[in-house]
Amino acid sequence: MLRPPIVTLDLEGVFTPEIWITFAEKSGIPELRRTTREEPDYDKLMRFRIDILRERGLTLRDIQAVIAEMDLLPGAREFLDWLRARTQVIILSDTFYEFAAPLMAKLGHPTLFCNMLEVDEQGMIVDYHMRFEDGKRAAVLALKLLNFRVLAAGDSYNDVSMLLVADHAALFRPPANVAADYPQFPVITEYDELKAMFRALF
Repeated sequence: MLRPPIVTLDLEGVFTPEIWITFAEKSGIPELRRTTREEPDYDKLMRFRIDILRERGLTLRDIQAVIAEMDLLPGAREFLDWLRARTQVIILSDTFYEFAAPLMAKLGHPTLFCNMLEVDEQGMIVDYHMRFEDGKRAAVLALKLLNFRVLAAGDSYNDVSMLLVADHAALFRPPANVAADYPQFPVITEYDELKAMFRALF
């Protein structure tokens, strides 16, 4: 039976810079540079971030102000437009809807599956809520049950479970440690290379 292709892609590192790294640089808090590229335990990473924000008195609005000024990675919008003209695309991210809105506008409002933050009356982030446990993997498996052929790419440890269950997968601009830990995935560094991979699979 023929299965139509659908593409699932990570957001940060594929289309945008890492939000937390950008915020770390703007706020002068180097500890916030840690991402899933270095820390595969996402809950541990988020608890660490929330604690630092609380200690420094930084609110959700402080982070949103930085995100509003962020640019996409060079060529990201053009690549996504090219891809969406040829097949369906879903962005699967561990970021939060409260963060992503201005970036989605710059990308032309693609479909995004991500998570939610809990904020108190002072605007402080007090908790986070995953929309679904291991949501990237669950989304790919659900799409396969719907008879789609899933093509996926991401850059970090938190993308690996998605890549492992996709029909075809690649790492896009991963750090050396992620590429070394998962040598079964081809490493792609340019959007033109991603285009070539997808062309061959459509």
